Amino acid sequence: MKSIPIPLFFALCCCSFIINAFHVLGEISPEPEPVGYVLSCGVNDDGTDADGRKWVPDKKFLSSSNNKDDTEAATADFQDPSLPSAVPYMNARIFRSSSTSYKFPVMSESRLWLRLHFYPATYSNLDPFSSYFSVVANGVTLLNNFSAAITAKAFTQAYILREFSLMPVGSGDLNVTIAPSKQSYAFINGIEVIPMPDIFHQPAAFVGYGDETLDLHSSTLQTMFRLNVGGQYIAPNNDSGLTRAWYDDMPYLFGSSIGVTSQADKKKVDVRYSGDVTEDIAPLEVYSSARTMGPDSNVNKKFNLTWIFQVDANFTYVVRLHFCEFLLPKVNERVFDIFINNQTAQPGADVIAWSGSQGIPVYKDYATYISDQQGADEIWVALHPAQSSRLELYDSILNGLELFKVNDTNQNLAGPNPVPSEMLTNAEAEEKQFSTSGSKVGPLIGGVAGGVASCALVVALVAFVKKKQHNGGGSKTINPLPVYGSSHDSKSGKPHGGSHLMNIAAGLCRHFSLSDIKSGTKNFSESHVIGVGGFGKVYKGTIDGGTKVAIKRSNPSSEQGVHEFQTEIEMLSKLRHKHLVSLIGFCEEDGEMILVYDYMANGTLREHLYHTNKPPLSWKQRLEICIGAARGLHYLHTGARHTIIHRDVKTTNILLDENWVAKVSDFGLSKTGSTLNDTHVSTMVKGSFGYLDPEYFRRQQLTEKSDVYSFGVVLFEVLCARPVLDSSLQKEQVSLADYAQHCQRKGTLHKIIDPHIKDNINPECLKKFAEVAGKCLSEQGIDRPSIGDVLWNLEFCLQLQENPGGVEVAEDKANNAYDTHTATITVDEEMANNEVDSDRINPVFSMLVDPKGR
Repeated sequence: MKSIPIPLFFALCCCSFIINAFHVLGEISPEPEPVGYVLSCGVNDDGTDADGRKWVPDKKFLSSSNNKDDTEAATADFQDPSLPSAVPYMNARIFRSSSTSYKFPVMSESRLWLRLHFYPATYSNLDPFSSYFSVVANGVTLLNNFSAAITAKAFTQAYILREFSLMPVGSGDLNVTIAPSKQSYAFINGIEVIPMPDIFHQPAAFVGYGDETLDLHSSTLQTMFRLNVGGQYIAPNNDSGLTRAWYDDMPYLFGSSIGVTSQADKKKVDVRYSGDVTEDIAPLEVYSSARTMGPDSNVNKKFNLTWIFQVDANFTYVVRLHFCEFLLPKVNERVFDIFINNQTAQPGADVIAWSGSQGIPVYKDYATYISDQQGADEIWVALHPAQSSRLELYDSILNGLELFKVNDTNQNLAGPNPVPSEMLTNAEAEEKQFSTSGSKVGPLIGGVAGGVASCALVVALVAFVKKKQHNGGGSKTINPLPVYGSSHDSKSGKPHGGSHLMNIAAGLCRHFSLSDIKSGTKNFSESHVIGVGGFGKVYKGTIDGGTKVAIKRSNPSSEQGVHEFQTEIEMLSKLRHKHLVSLIGFCEEDGEMILVYDYMANGTLREHLYHTNKPPLSWKQRLEICIGAARGLHYLHTGARHTIIHRDVKTTNILLDENWVAKVSDFGLSKTGSTLNDTHVSTMVKGSFGYLDPEYFRRQQLTEKSDVYSFGVVLFEVLCARPVLDSSLQKEQVSLADYAQHCQRKGTLHKIIDPHIKDNINPECLKKFAEVAGKCLSEQGIDRPSIGDVLWNLEFCLQLQENPGGVEVAEDKANNAYDTHTATITVDEEMANNEVDSDRINPVFSMLVDPKGR
């Protein structure tokens, strides 16, 4: 089977769909009006989910061809903590044959949303991995030989949601048949049948086929992606009654040239519907945010603004692009070309010319066919300034994006099951090995739910490293690097010298022999110890006749050392940035797990803040260190192929070299986030108390905003020079994060600032710095800034400290030229060029350095 990662964000949005959207009838209504059905399968009574939404039993909608109900109701053996609600997921309807199906009376000419919910747990002692089945709705095959358990395992998800837009039924019945494959069984937890407006009434231009178009009115479609480009998550109850969830586009952006985001200023521009574009197409919130390439035309000419989506091959897809120009008022100010998979979909796109006015939304549909003959399973959407036009600003803009799969000529929408990555499979095997060899790691918990939870514990990072170059509409792809698991000593459980880890790091970092390491550390002499962490001791050593290095040796009693060791190698062997600590190599021999890094002469940031005899850092030094650390985190969140969440940001993991350059270190707990999906990764909570994101702790859902929270604690720690947790203080002062926010609200923050720097901070700089730190600590991740926003504001703080008068002028000019309060700066030229020489002044912040503006 071929690995086709289906987007995960729809597997996570089911918890809040369709709040107050349609009335759900307890009895089948004979009235000829739109009726929606929201069914919890395998239950006898009505239930309410976590959002207060009512689900009714499914039994009365079952219809059997042999007048015999051969289905059964079952309850899951285990409730995964990442489930949003017990309703509808903890109960299921089990199907043993295809003789029983669902029949929904539908008296409406409208299209229908059909949403199917699956929680592949153990029901009635049935193995979830032995369940394979198809789903057919009025003759259209939606799923075929589908395994919810394999899909959930591949995506490390607990539950799955599939959403389809069905053709109008008219006054008749919608029949949904869930049929098990041979010698298997089928199941389903929840079904929604919801009337929807026809949002596919115009044909889509077929890319690469001249004037050919695709009529969508008579097609069944599967929703693959729905993104609020440049904006934040929009919950279904904020979608004008149409109950769609719109997600952040950041996880799907390619590379580091990700542009800037903007919000419409309501005082200046009235974003409003006009013509064919109504709230049915998209909410105004989608059209009130945008992503553009930025103000530097010279940089923009060199790059595309690009999104990448993984899809099933051998299907036609419709890419719907939403536009609203609220930044520029005139025709021919922003003109760009649209490319889909390197083919020109739209030359000379000018949103104002399309809409006729500023603030008026428009959308365009483009169809493309993805064939496996070219080995393709991706859709690239790229925007590039139209250089043929004589423009003052070379730029492009996008506000929203939707991607739909269209049924083929056989009335089929089903794709193959995804294949779990080799690294994930090996990680699961390791978990079982440790469990059977007496490890303290707990056994797998019932069904795939437990398997998913365990995999989330040990899953290594899926290293799809693709270096792609764009120029105009073209691209060049280099195949992903192979990923391998590690083998282990059967007695110690530690990797042995024949491990495939050498293959992972081949050509990227060195493999040291144990004798080399012992020689460089005087046989692990205690006099060479420079630090101790959860992984083990860190030694100062030498290699190659005198080169200083830091050598981290695993504690033999460490339970998580193997997984952290693997993750660190897989991560740092492929990441290079000035503000990330560099991995030189590793040693895996005789049960030892050893990592070799560049030596950081000035140790950790914490060593220079408190409980130390070292001279205190100046305020400027602290700002520069914070800026460097923010750059490193920014690269992790946006510069790699997929978002990387550090998960253990703290002052002991920010190292300082001989030039006081900050480098983020310790990637043993890091995870890829939003790689295939969604806005978060469901995972067991790990991190350091005092720095731990409370939302992550409560919901066990990790996002890049979890790193932002931890970094906010670091900022206050730098400002106040005290531990983040100090039990010797009064109760309200124990937690630095809580106490700093309390002082900030009371206007007494100045009382807890480090006395060594208190009199040297410019008041405006302090005000901005505290504001940024406070926002990082917002209770909900959605209210926190991105790390790009934090970086921008810290740069601004430094300029306020050094040149406050000049910055005020620059800020005024920047506001007039480009709204810096609504534009989120998230890219710099060094990252756009895949370079790491940040000794150069970042051109994004040049307006702060030069009071003359741009």
